[in-house]
Amino acid sequence: MNYDESLAWIHERTKFGIKPGIKRMEWMLEKLGNPEKNITGVHIVGTNGKGSTLSYMRNALNYNDYTVGSFTSPYIEIFNERISVDGKPISDEDIAELANIIRPISEDMVEETDLGNATEFEMITMMMFMYFGKLHPVDVVLIEAGLGATNDSTNVFNPVMTLLTSVGLDHVDILGHTLLEITRDKAGVIKPGIPLVFNIKDDTCRDYIYKVLDEEGSKGIELERDIILTTNGDEFSFKYDKYDFDDIQLKMLGRHQQENASIAIAALIEMQERGIVTLDFNKMILGVEETTWTGRIEKINEKPLIILDGAHNNEAVDALVETMHSHFDDKKITVLFSAVKGKPLDSMVYKIGMLADEFYVTEFDFFKAEDGRVLYDAIEHPNKHYIKDYMKFIRNFNDELLLITGSLYFISEIKQQLKD
Repeated sequence: MNYDESLAWIHERTKFGIKPGIKRMEWMLEKLGNPEKNITGVHIVGTNGKGSTLSYMRNALNYNDYTVGSFTSPYIEIFNERISVDGKPISDEDIAELANIIRPISEDMVEETDLGNATEFEMITMMMFMYFGKLHPVDVVLIEAGLGATNDSTNVFNPVMTLLTSVGLDHVDILGHTLLEITRDKAGVIKPGIPLVFNIKDDTCRDYIYKVLDEEGSKGIELERDIILTTNGDEFSFKYDKYDFDDIQLKMLGRHQQENASIAIAALIEMQERGIVTLDFNKMILGVEETTWTGRIEKINEKPLIILDGAHNNEAVDALVETMHSHFDDKKITVLFSAVKGKPLDSMVYKIGMLADEFYVTEFDFFKAEDGRVLYDAIEHPNKHYIKDYMKFIRNFNDELLLITGSLYFISEIKQQLKD
């Protein structure tokens, strides 16, 4: 298969849906000689904040001259972003080579076992382990979980460090309908003796995490207990153990980004303490400060100001609303919103509606995208509108501030169309 044929084969596997569980991954990895055992990997799980936290760690390691592999989802502009080296997507040729390695293994699994067909995400995860474990070794691999943790296809390797960025109510049909149920799922990534750096607000969920950490004999490093973060406007100070850094100023806005950066810094310090990496801490902090991450309060135009943010659940919307109030309260805000099916629409549009002077909804070309009329009906706002041609709307916008939000897939579609 060439690149286009490889992508077609991978994307075709969306028809097999989501299949929680790691047995298919374990079978295929064994057939390939267990490449996942060859990496120095960090596992990053959580409802929100995974991509940003990964990006802080990657940039800090890059500033210390480490070569860093990353596995992230979803992609924003091109599929190859899913697997990257030092933030640069792997080549079309690499994708084709990996797909040609993985495909026969997946076909053997269907013929030789009763495990069924592998999903799209499992195929991409297999490609990542094969790339970093055999074809293109790097110093450190940062691996972002897909959906959940315990039964996510990434949960098949032994990391040197695990991070839990947040716990919120998302994918409740699969992960559970309460924060505690979702926490139980996330806790499935805690490995014996491997530290967990985490940020959990709910007391019951926090107690459960400590219970599992105790059972596994693993060290817990908790934001607001072990990691002290003090915010002073756009700057913050950080303290963990004997380490203390002041006047850190991020390019990414919001208290939630300061929290993400803090658990990334703590994880890096712990990796240094364990002899996994050797860091110049000045370079580490500079790398964190210079980090950007597409689709998170991302300014794509200054006049008029147009901001993209892929807030796709209640917790992400809360963080977005807080950040917008803190930094753009003096501006008239027009919202363009679209979402995928299965999201808590009523609460999301209510919260975003409190920001919006004008509230526009649309639908985009994606198999899980929610119908624009359904979105429109969910909104109670005095200035709500439904539009079909959202790219024309964006290109003709000439008011103060346009906030485009509701789904990372929506943001991805817009960025790809803006390139054309």
